[in-house]
Amino acid sequence: MATALLSRSPTPPPSLTLHGSKAVSTMPSPALPTPGQDAERSIPIQIPNKHMCQPNPGGIKFTDPVTPPASPPNDAVSVEVKHEMTSLLFPPENYDSVCDSPPIFSIRAAALSAAVDHTAKQPLPDIEQIFPWAHGLHPDNAMQLSFFCARKKSARRTPTCYRGICIVKVGRDPMKSRLKGAIFPEEILPANPQVAGFLCVDPRDGFGVRNFHIQVGKFTGLSDIVVYGDDETDKIEVLRIAKRISLAQRHYRMQAQVAGALDFPRYSTFVLESTFSEVETLFPDMVTVGSKGNLTMNVVEFCHWERMEMCKMSEASEISNNVWIGSTADLRRQFDRREDRWGVQIESSDLAQMPLPEHLQDLLQDVDRSTAPVFIEFPGSGTISPTNWSRHDVDGIIDTCRWIYAVANGQFTEEESHDADGDHRMTPTKRVPRKILIHCADGYTETSLLALAYVMFSECLPVHDAWIKLHTEKKRNFFAYDKDLAFLRYIESTLLDAAARNRDQCFERQRIATPEWVFKMDGSLPSRVLPYMYLGNLLHANNCGLLQALGIKRVLSIGEEVVWSDEEREAFGRDKVMMVRDLQDNGCDPLEYQFRSCLEFIDEGHKLNEPILVHCKVGVSRSATICIAEVMRSERLSLPRAYCFVRARRLNVIIQPHLRFMYELLKFEETLALKAGKQPKRELEWLHVAREVAAMNRPYTRT
Repeated sequence: MATALLSRSPTPPPSLTLHGSKAVSTMPSPALPTPGQDAERSIPIQIPNKHMCQPNPGGIKFTDPVTPPASPPNDAVSVEVKHEMTSLLFPPENYDSVCDSPPIFSIRAAALSAAVDHTAKQPLPDIEQIFPWAHGLHPDNAMQLSFFCARKKSARRTPTCYRGICIVKVGRDPMKSRLKGAIFPEEILPANPQVAGFLCVDPRDGFGVRNFHIQVGKFTGLSDIVVYGDDETDKIEVLRIAKRISLAQRHYRMQAQVAGALDFPRYSTFVLESTFSEVETLFPDMVTVGSKGNLTMNVVEFCHWERMEMCKMSEASEISNNVWIGSTADLRRQFDRREDRWGVQIESSDLAQMPLPEHLQDLLQDVDRSTAPVFIEFPGSGTISPTNWSRHDVDGIIDTCRWIYAVANGQFTEEESHDADGDHRMTPTKRVPRKILIHCADGYTETSLLALAYVMFSECLPVHDAWIKLHTEKKRNFFAYDKDLAFLRYIESTLLDAAARNRDQCFERQRIATPEWVFKMDGSLPSRVLPYMYLGNLLHANNCGLLQALGIKRVLSIGEEVVWSDEEREAFGRDKVMMVRDLQDNGCDPLEYQFRSCLEFIDEGHKLNEPILVHCKVGVSRSATICIAEVMRSERLSLPRAYCFVRARRLNVIIQPHLRFMYELLKFEETLALKAGKQPKRELEWLHVAREVAAMNRPYTRT
């Protein structure tokens, strides 16, 4: 099937478009393929069924921003005191010379490790010194220039305050022997060796503030560069690439000086004298991927880290007696922990067909005869379309729920207990209850249809109550498609009638009353990021009935004000709503100055046991930034880990804080460290963070 989550908000998503279908995708891990490299050469890692939260008619790439940009202010822009980063690689004359023309120096593993550690402790330059230059200001891009340069005349000037370290790997196999933050020559050098300088990565057209993919090219020119090869790579090839890079650095510096940056710093090129094996042995914290292609877990690799966070979030939990819901990874986890095995494993999949009654009856005999696990497939969420609902689908889901209930509770089905005339049959005296796991790859997308239907059946609840109970009481993060909810509402009376008969009870049809908030939904609930903090959109915030059903008692509005009636506002409490005004998602308006007040409002609600909804318009940028900041503060996580934490819990919507917000969060790491009385030290540098984000988004984008 090819169903994607489509929000009804009219605003397009931030610079991303839907590329694939709902089927589970694969991402390159641990390395990002170089240009021209076949995707099949990458190590596949399953990732969540993430989908863009906006439609993309005709596959046209959307442009930024999410909300209209504010009018540019006057040219008088105040800039904080200029800060320049220092490096142990400057001056380069402290190191042995390898080549004089162009100048290249050698460095050993110990010196490189010390230099990387030193740079990680250097405070990043102030945001106004880096942006909007980092957004990409191509001289032919009139749209980008007219917006950013109208705000600040010096916006196009290349910063002279940043000094990073860029590590370049030379070698044919990009999936092995990767140092922390390593990139490939093809990412920064033109394909034609005769072309001078680095690649020009600034977009020639369009307006974009989420150009994560150009940050490697942008900041390479502001970095000392260390070139190395794996143990199989010829040192002559390493030196050849180093010479090209050194010449490119000289060309870049000349261009900057011509543009007016007469004080432009001198950056240098080094070759790593130590072998990769030596680095791997003596400095394992520098290695992302070992010489055998194994992820070392010493460095945060975003794709893999998101997968781990997703598995942690969706770890199997009991939703009804002996019935659990989780991810396919729980089967492996159960084996590793030597726990009691699942007696029945039901895999929800797009490719599965509705179980036939005779097949379910045969499986009941298998359950009674043997203790061996029983395997069943069930259609994944979103596979039953309203255009082809059939009696087969209705009977199939009811039969499956009845079967699960009988096996989980050690009871007998209606077919086993009665003959065709309704008379009682002679049945065995006892059935041993079995532990059942309903699972799918990510643990929350494909399983939601069957999970909701079973909670309805086992608890005799209408769909809206089952939806809320599964989310609140059972603490399951899951995603429900509009078509699933419509189907369950369609069969609600029939399903509950069958549930009542299963208990020899009488079902009262007139008791079902669908609350008003259900009809205001777009098919998704706000995402529970922390037990006390939800991330959502403006539609969620304007649905007071939904907030009440979820137990949300506070609302933090980031740039988008809720539209409530006076009665709703009074009932909710005016002091329970905080509004951050005049904040557009345009790459210019700062959010860092709001961190303190927003986090204090969230923390106050946490202490008072008042869960909060943080929202903007779509729930992917401004509000996501605040949620990441709160996770960094409360969970004491670095930006890379907090970003993956929130991204996994946003379920089928991809969070997309723009470049400036992400840089602000990286600076926020420094603030948190200083507040805790610690020496600030970034886990990953800006170039590495941006590159990882770009790699994660690549399966969902179309270039």
